Amino acid sequence: MKRLIRWTLNHVPRPLLQRLAGWSVPLVGLLYRGKGRQCPVCGAEYRRFLPYGYVTSRADALCPHCLSLERHRLLWLWLTRETDFMTVRPCLLHIAPEVCLLRHLRRLYAPTPDRYVTADLESPLADLHFDVQQIPLPDNSFDVVICNHLLEHVADDRAALAELRRVLRPGGWGVVLSPVDEERATTFEDDSITDPEERTRLFGQYDHRRVYGRDYADRLRSVGFEAEEIDYASRFTAEERTRFALCKDRIYIVRKP
Repeated sequence: MKRLIRWTLNHVPRPLLQRLAGWSVPLVGLLYRGKGRQCPVCGAEYRRFLPYGYVTSRADALCPHCLSLERHRLLWLWLTRETDFMTVRPCLLHIAPEVCLLRHLRRLYAPTPDRYVTADLESPLADLHFDVQQIPLPDNSFDVVICNHLLEHVADDRAALAELRRVLRPGGWGVVLSPVDEERATTFEDDSITDPEERTRLFGQYDHRRVYGRDYADRLRSVGFEAEEIDYASRFTAEERTRFALCKDRIYIVRKP
């Protein structure tokens, strides 16, 4: 299963993969039904979750029912337990919408669909299609922005961050997550490296442009954001972290003064 999923991630075009995963992964999940793992996003229970990873497969990563990964489950717990997001329904821009979150948010915003805007460069799931480095939307348009695991892909991440800040209203906030290598003090990037295999070795995926280090929060602040780094996973017991299959990634919250 690990090899099949890894091969699929690396060889099937992302838009097609997004269309196929919604029905194919739940079918595979029938083999994993049982107790031991519970997805806090959809509530489904399995003996364990599916492996997932482009290079190295992570065990207990992908929920077969809603397709949530470790970071999505951690973020959903934070949103639902630590914020008033679910009751206030702020005007939201969701960049590169994850299907597991998209399903819930579509239902949440059903009474006010104009307050939830999804966008991506090419995803068939999104409402709008544009480059996050040049967002074709007015200044001060949104209360909240969610943009996860995208900045490592774009050529100019600071331009993308500046655009996210521009479309946020004063006092607005956002969740901006990226893979962070805690072993690195500073972010590593080198566009002169073009060989896909070498980029995969150095950056973790062939389409990644950089590996963020412990200076990630400073990178967020460089465009004028206030940034907060939250070690949210540590607030759960060991039993909860195992049951929900949570990662140790930190949650990064940005605010526009």
